Amino acid sequence: MTHIARTFLRPLAQLVVAAQIVLITACAAPGQTGDDQRRHIQQTERQVLDELYSLQPELRNELAQAPGYAVFSNVNVNLLLASASTGYGVAVNNSGKRTYMKMGEVGVGLGFGVKDFRALFVFDSPEVMGRFVESGWSFGGHADAAAKAQDKGAAVGGEVVVDGMRVYQLTESGIALQATLKGTKYWKDRALN
Repeated sequence: MTHIARTFLRPLAQLVVAAQIVLITACAAPGQTGDDQRRHIQQTERQVLDELYSLQPELRNELAQAPGYAVFSNVNVNLLLASASTGYGVAVNNSGKRTYMKMGEVGVGLGFGVKDFRALFVFDSPEVMGRFVESGWSFGGHADAAAKAQDKGAAVGGEVVVDGMRVYQLTESGIALQATLKGTKYWKDRALN
């Protein structure tokens, strides 16, 4: 490896490790107690579902027939060659059982911006949902464009079908332009379950 490549890769590797540490420690829902955090996650869940239902009323029937769904709130920061996200959410099966979860994401790619978004995962089978809740790992490429501040601007998102689940994304606020290769990890929140 050349000196130039080592000089370039070392700071990038340090940035990725630092981002992972921040993500793991910062992805709890707001609130002082576990009950406060659960209430906040449930409020976020209701807001996301209400907004999606207003945009796509047929989604209400789709969720009623699905074996389960998950709602996540996530903040993504992308600075030049690295991106990082942290978030929290809940997976709910068709019997109403709730599993509170966290998420973290680290990526490498060109971009700049900060984006706050919400995501709904609709599972096609109990096995897919079980795998998501128990293993929760996904890895893939991502291309994104969003420009929104409060009620102004536009958000590019929508339905994406991946491995037996459909993902709907709502951008709350932020400006982002990025094309990254990301690793995302979803896991059970031991403190809230």
